[in-house]
Amino acid sequence: FYVPTDESGNFRRYEDLLESFDDTLQRMKTLTPSHVVFNGRVGALTGDNALTSKVGETVLLIHAQANRDTRPHLIGGHGDLVWETGSFDDPPATNLETWFIRGGSAGAALYT
Repeated sequence: FYVPTDESGNFRRYEDLLESFDDTLQRMKTLTPSHVVFNGRVGALTGDNALTSKVGETVLLIHAQANRDTRPHLIGGHGDLVWETGSFDDPPATNLETWFIRGGSAGAALYT
């Protein structure tokens, strides 16, 4: 998210969304987000919202990124099949622990 801040670093408040447009656009142009979240909100993938699977189950991970390069990393495992560019028409890479997702792109991995 790109929430504008004032000179003191406090988040700015606006009467309506349209009023915030110019300041938000300027913040976006810096490519410096004020918040980085998973699934759109804090805690979306933890606690009661955690993604769970059993040992031996295969899961499909999809990672999309708006404007920054990222490198998803499976701790303690490897993506059995990884499509870094998100195209299932392309042959997947195999056994990657970390892979590269370009800004503005998406990727997918199957993991057991």
